Amino acid sequence: MEKPKHEEAKKQESRMNKDKDAKNINKDEELAEKNLKIEELTDTLKRLQAEFENHKKRTEKEKAEFMKYSRAEVMLKLLPVLDTFEIALKNTKDHEKFARGMEMLYAQFYSALESCGLRPIKALNEKFDPYRHEVLLKEECNRDDDTIIDELQKGYMLHDRVLRHSKVKISCRKEAHADNK
Repeated sequence: MEKPKHEEAKKQESRMNKDKDAKNINKDEELAEKNLKIEELTDTLKRLQAEFENHKKRTEKEKAEFMKYSRAEVMLKLLPVLDTFEIALKNTKDHEKFARGMEMLYAQFYSALESCGLRPIKALNEKFDPYRHEVLLKEECNRDDDTIIDELQKGYMLHDRVLRHSKVKISCRKEAHADNK
């Protein structure tokens, strides 16, 4: 009777070994699948990194190209001013023609800058605005406080941004104790 138990145990052990082998095979297959998935994901990541680097380089190149030629429109508008300069410099002996040439030059230059979006900032007799004006001097007078009484240097806007603040002198009321004296 012991032989059948022994044989039964061997059969059971054999089945357990087969199950272990099957489990090992399944684990090996799972590991191979996971390794394959890791390789695919790594390859995808490398491709995406390379695409991103290429995109970055292309964008930088396009930006540099844009910056290089973005001033062409402004230069084209300033060429007539250069021509007028040349004409004015040829007429330096005749002061009247020279003066007219300078006036023409100023008008052309101002017009070219205006067509590019430049406009002066209003200052004189305006209320001081720290976003558009820079105070260089204050003067006591009988005008309202912070009224601009003199423009020392003109300020300019480029479209909706301040390009250069107006440098101004503003009023301030005389001290109350000074009025009592």
